[in-house]
Amino acid sequence: MPFVRHWLRNSVLLFAVAIALGLVAAHTSLIQPHDLKWDQHLEDDTRSSALTPVMKLVSDIVSPVGGLIILALWCGWLLIRRHRPVQAVSTFLVVAVGWNSSEVAKILVARNRPPIAAVHSLDPEIGSNSFPSGHVAFTVSAVIAAYFLARHTRARRPVAVIGAAVVALVAFSRLYIGAHYPTDVLGSLLVSSSAIIFLTGLWHGWLLPRLHTVPVASPLLARFGPLEVQPAASQAAAGGSAGRRSRIESSRRHRHAAP
Repeated sequence: MPFVRHWLRNSVLLFAVAIALGLVAAHTSLIQPHDLKWDQHLEDDTRSSALTPVMKLVSDIVSPVGGLIILALWCGWLLIRRHRPVQAVSTFLVVAVGWNSSEVAKILVARNRPPIAAVHSLDPEIGSNSFPSGHVAFTVSAVIAAYFLARHTRARRPVAVIGAAVVALVAFSRLYIGAHYPTDVLGSLLVSSSAIIFLTGLWHGWLLPRLHTVPVASPLLARFGPLEVQPAASQAAAGGSAGRRSRIESSRRHRHAAP
């Protein structure tokens, strides 16, 4: 997980911008009519009998149940197959924090979903707020977590490009079926990013140095964390180098001590 400079200031400002956008969209007429027109245009111009089941499938994959399955399988693979307990913990935290931050924003903004009669929603979700989209928040968080894992490898750029395409696809699916407004999608990106930036500061400043003391994490680190044992050849080379340096220093001392 990278360290973000000025993480507290940046995360608070980004979250404040997101909440302000949501409040304006939900409780004024500045954005709401335009948002609704976008949804209606998507309904009129893009819906088809062939595309509808695909968009529903995309939404189902990153639904709350689907997201939990993906996160469990991913972290389990990092822990058991890759023997990377620290990466498993950090990945879980990035996705969980970024994803659940959308629930906090939903409560604060309290925006109703697009009216079913106006957009003919294909998958109405009754009893939940609209801003931001939890589906998109999960996807954004998962993509950021994947980028964190790949940022020092050759896969960094492909992960970023494919991740951006996946986020766009999920966002389009939520608009396509009429479950969200366009500003809900934008809000998901802002809210999740702000929460993850905040997490990076806590991770480096408090969590990572104390990870070995956590009762649950300690046995995982001991069992799945491979010890970084220096190879015998490297140890021998290091020993040989140390011996040569010792002999050189000894020779210099003898020369200086000679009359």
